[in-house]
Amino acid sequence: MQTKVRSMTRSLLSIAAMASFLSVVPFSFADAPDKALDPAEVQARQAWREAMHVLRAPASGCFHASFPNTQWEEVECDSPAPYRSVPPTTTVPLTTGNGFDYVAQAPHGHFINSALGYFPAWRDLKSETDGGYANEYSLQLNTNVDPYSPACNGYSGCFAWQQYVLVSNYFALGASGPSGKSEVFIQDWLINYGYHDGSNICPAGWVDFGKVGTGDQCARNSKAAVVYNGQIPISKLGDLELGGTANAGGSDEVEAFYGKDGYKVSNPDSRSDIALDWSQAEFNVVGNGGGSKAVFNSGAGLEVEILLDYGSSSTPKCQPPAKHLGTTGETNNLTLGECAAGVGEYPYIEFIEEN
Repeated sequence: MQTKVRSMTRSLLSIAAMASFLSVVPFSFADAPDKALDPAEVQARQAWREAMHVLRAPASGCFHASFPNTQWEEVECDSPAPYRSVPPTTTVPLTTGNGFDYVAQAPHGHFINSALGYFPAWRDLKSETDGGYANEYSLQLNTNVDPYSPACNGYSGCFAWQQYVLVSNYFALGASGPSGKSEVFIQDWLINYGYHDGSNICPAGWVDFGKVGTGDQCARNSKAAVVYNGQIPISKLGDLELGGTANAGGSDEVEAFYGKDGYKVSNPDSRSDIALDWSQAEFNVVGNGGGSKAVFNSGAGLEVEILLDYGSSSTPKCQPPAKHLGTTGETNNLTLGECAAGVGEYPYIEFIEEN
């Protein structure tokens, strides 16, 4: 078994709880996009991504950086994508998503400042479809829902939710075909907002998706940065990383890394005020919106890792899917395996999922 060089985390082989799984189902990096690179180059790129993840944007807007440059340079933003995820339903799936997923839990009394998700290992990753379309998927880094957010304006039963999203070739609402772009942005939600009276009661600039509970379901997307003009093939999943930060009273940021390039988008934290209560993080690859499913080829397997920063070296918890703390309504067709948590240079959780 080969391993990628990582500076913030360890090889999965070091986790005794997964040793028996790996001995039966070894991962292969035969399709790794950086397989031809010198290991030192791989390590340098990963260190660069981690540094750029925590480096704040110099202003609001959209930014780009190319390895090994360590400055975010402003680029033109794309208009907010008409993409919509959905919150989970009460139906319990047999595969990952729709509320059924591992979640990284910060220690009691700590709130997450930033998280970075990626796929350090995979096996037989050949194809993925969503609704019959190849390479249609989203990477989502999702916060917990927050019933105490000031963004709810005091409405009882309302909660805020924030998603950091990379969508490969999303379908625009009402469009006859895909967008032709892979974009990264932040999607904010206010769920059960206000008191439903048949009219749009969401705050200005938000889209009203109708009644849920006694209020309405409101969503708003930030401006977007174009990561790739076209679809990013699922075979390149191991070369993608998605990160997010939350800053109370300031700007939240999402960044996506693909190959030697990184893209960052900033967004006012006041839209969700999630920085005040971000205690759980979910990351995975799922369908490309609207509650859809990412369907992988038979035999495919992934290792998923979430790196966390909450100002402490205490070990986070792997919250099990049985607690239904995952917040995305999208799914994939992979079955969850073991999960482990620990502390390296950063606290982390990592888990297996396979078809």
